[in-house]
Amino acid sequence: MAASANTDSTVATPDGSVERIVIENCAIATVDAHDTEYASGHVVIAGNKIEAIGAGSAPENLKNVVRRIDGTGHLVTPGLVNTHHHFYQWITRGLATDHNLFNWLVALYPTWARIDEQMAYSAAQGSLAAMARGGVTTAMDHHYVFPKGAGDLSGAIIRAASEMGVRFTLARGSMDRSEKDGGLPPDHAVETLEGALADTEATVRKFHDASFDSMTQVAVAPCSPFSVSTELLKQGAELARRLGVRMHTHGSETVEEEKFCHELFGMGPTDYFESTGWLGEDVWMAHSVHMNDSDIAAFARTKTGVAHCPSSNARLAAGIARVPDMLAAGVPVGLGVDGTASNESGELHTELRNALLINRLNPVHREAALNARQSLRLGTYGGAQVLGRADNIGSLEVGKLADLVLWNLSTFLHSSIADPVTALVFGAAAPVTASFVNGKQIVENNRLITADEDAIAVSTREEAQRLARIAAQG
Repeated sequence: MAASANTDSTVATPDGSVERIVIENCAIATVDAHDTEYASGHVVIAGNKIEAIGAGSAPENLKNVVRRIDGTGHLVTPGLVNTHHHFYQWITRGLATDHNLFNWLVALYPTWARIDEQMAYSAAQGSLAAMARGGVTTAMDHHYVFPKGAGDLSGAIIRAASEMGVRFTLARGSMDRSEKDGGLPPDHAVETLEGALADTEATVRKFHDASFDSMTQVAVAPCSPFSVSTELLKQGAELARRLGVRMHTHGSETVEEEKFCHELFGMGPTDYFESTGWLGEDVWMAHSVHMNDSDIAAFARTKTGVAHCPSSNARLAAGIARVPDMLAAGVPVGLGVDGTASNESGELHTELRNALLINRLNPVHREAALNARQSLRLGTYGGAQVLGRADNIGSLEVGKLADLVLWNLSTFLHSSIADPVTALVFGAAAPVTASFVNGKQIVENNRLITADEDAIAVSTREEAQRLARIAAQG
């Protein structure tokens, strides 16, 4: 069995046809509507799309084949889709490790309020590198901290994603409820209602690309019920729908949040969101841990999506989301890393395993909560649904964009597990031999080829230390 992909760089004579990459002799999990799988099959990439997929060898007489990859010992899946993250937190990892959500926010907001453009860029590089090297082909970042005078934070984050070659959604966040208003962020870390809306609209108009093969999209994303005003939520929803973009926020993450909503608004988070226009097929929520039957029914009725973040939920002792019940009701659910100050690994492929294991701790469903293929679907097609991109990514199908991963299952860590999907989800984190985004390779033999990992290690360490010094000075 080949431990790495072999290549033949023979290039056909130019004839006007698109360049093709052929991957053969690999197991394939398409994650299509029928969960079609091939024990040994092929994938043909033509330009930035999937041209052919099936059992056995690729079709003969293909023109303009620029590369052939022998995938023996590998599993090919759709690229992983991350649905919730906070990139800036890469430079504050390992702090407040024994706190619940509210205490953790109180401990870290004074530091986060000191970030600037260079810190945001470096942290985005670290966050993106961890995900991309682990099979993520579509990333998102919910950035909501915009200190006065910090520079162009949104532009820096989008630049980092573009350079990495990862498909990307920026959820342009905002906060206008500071400590003086009964919120948690310091006063200088929040925006005005008018400023947040204006800057969010400017970011959408400058960066959002609605095309089929878009590499950059923008969502409107006020931070959370306890850090934004009701008016920001309402006007944010109106803005998003006027501009035709998606909407994202945190919801029902902790019991403290539920108590806060009842005390301040006289209703639970889901009813509050519905009253402000924040349920719908163009909306997805992060976490949704504390959901009753009525809440789940409302999400299912409105097709509101959920970003399930099992490691972060465990790290902050938030609880176990009712993912099996959501799926049974028809709620779109994807996986999220969440910020790396509450999930220090920063990797999404480990969330495939953690989602399965943590949901089995639910006393209602136990071992029937999730299986390996359901978990893989959460991390691929489910994420594409949540981001509104299920028509072009999330499964391996002819005509979809060529975002896919070759997982090496031939090493001793996986070679004795007969079923490749079980090996990927239940086993140790599998090495990525190759990862393609939009038909272009970004990972080769478990190393990034679009960024210098060693340089990122240096810059993120330096920026973390710089931020710590500035925060210590008050």
